[in-house]
Amino acid sequence: MIRITSNDSVHNCEGASRREFLRVGALGLGGLTLPQLLATRAMAGEGDNILTGKSVVMLNLQGGPTHIETFDPKMSAPNEYRAMFGETKTSLPGVTFGSHFPMLGKLAHKMAVVRSFAHGNGSHASAAALVAAGGNPTKACMGRLFARVAGLNNGETGLPNNTLVVPAAMGERYKDLSAVPSRITGIGDLPQAYAAFDPSKGSDILNDMQLNLPSGRFEDRRGLLKQLDELKRFADKGGVESASEFEQQAFDVILGGVSKVFDLSDEDPRWVERYDTGHIKIPKGLPKKKKNGKAIPGFSPEALGQQLMMARRLCESGCGFVTVTNTGWDMHGNAFGVDDGMPILGPAVDKAVSAFIEDCEHRGLSEKILLVITGEFGRTPRINNRGGRDHWGRLCTLAFAGGGLNMGQVIGQSDKTASAPAADLVTNNMLLGTVMHTLFDIPNLRLRNNLPAEVQRVITNAQPIKQLV
Repeated sequence: MIRITSNDSVHNCEGASRREFLRVGALGLGGLTLPQLLATRAMAGEGDNILTGKSVVMLNLQGGPTHIETFDPKMSAPNEYRAMFGETKTSLPGVTFGSHFPMLGKLAHKMAVVRSFAHGNGSHASAAALVAAGGNPTKACMGRLFARVAGLNNGETGLPNNTLVVPAAMGERYKDLSAVPSRITGIGDLPQAYAAFDPSKGSDILNDMQLNLPSGRFEDRRGLLKQLDELKRFADKGGVESASEFEQQAFDVILGGVSKVFDLSDEDPRWVERYDTGHIKIPKGLPKKKKNGKAIPGFSPEALGQQLMMARRLCESGCGFVTVTNTGWDMHGNAFGVDDGMPILGPAVDKAVSAFIEDCEHRGLSEKILLVITGEFGRTPRINNRGGRDHWGRLCTLAFAGGGLNMGQVIGQSDKTASAPAADLVTNNMLLGTVMHTLFDIPNLRLRNNLPAEVQRVITNAQPIKQLV
């Protein structure tokens, strides 16, 4: 049930008072009730003049995606370097992507692909944390930096500003799919309160809201909606007739924001199908062939389409930063190699990401949502004797779509074997700058005097990729 904390006791929805209903935990904000939070922000104008109103979705291809088989095929290189499955034409003259991205190829004019992103780190955990933080000295991931400045929750909808969407968040059937979010959601030097909201297993924010759902998940969306319906009936019976402006707004947050975001049933079936990656399965015989075969079923991309649809819904409802995970990209050849991993993961990314781009355009959100596609590092230019590529931090996968930035271009250039940048090096700090300039009005942010100096300095000093802004 939805538990509403009051000064006296804890009640269910039936028979509770108006004020008890509105005390939906503290939302992680120092004991403020939701109406108090809304009123405080209204009086202070918190964030209004520093936020652009845009959101960022960070699609993290965990394991280190091969830059060659994704966005830099290098078909002019010797056989042992070029993309294993060849290339596909794109809507940009003379530009090709890896052969598993034909749908993205048709949308290349709506994307910006970076072929010169590098940081030099080839270790999974440290490289993943480095990219997620944009190399900033606080070591906090970009989502936490955003929440530290923008606030834990959107002031109008109440949704957490920093949210993580792993496969398990999409339902019980996906609970065994792999995700290693700890590598990309690092807290760094910031307080724990700014941790990403993770609807798959609960979080500090989820616990504070005291939405008690089976197994601590939002997967039972019917149960959540039933509980919200009880609250709505209370409101419909006149329970908020005498509510203040901010109490009424709080009811709207609870009844409109939460329920709408986590209920996928109102999606157009045509778009559900467009996103769907559930048919992309791991071949039954593949795990038996591989040294680490037991891990392979967890790399299934079945949930990816739903994850990106949820990310769009979250952004549309006011969430500022969403991280989406997709695993299996560590393609040495022990578990997945490029030879057997790309035919599974490549088409899933192609379908889900192209659907996301087209869906955002269809809804008029292309200017409002920036999609960033990356991983912790790239893969070795030379194919190894197991049909895979090994860790490579000297050149990494990076691509963008939307956000009102300059799309339809390739930024930078790799050398003849895709081993290192040959022109226009793009760094972690430039990735950080691009994201933060999308989310914040930087000149106004510089004028703020109520932020930790280090956080303010990290955000305002980061320089975006010049070709994008």
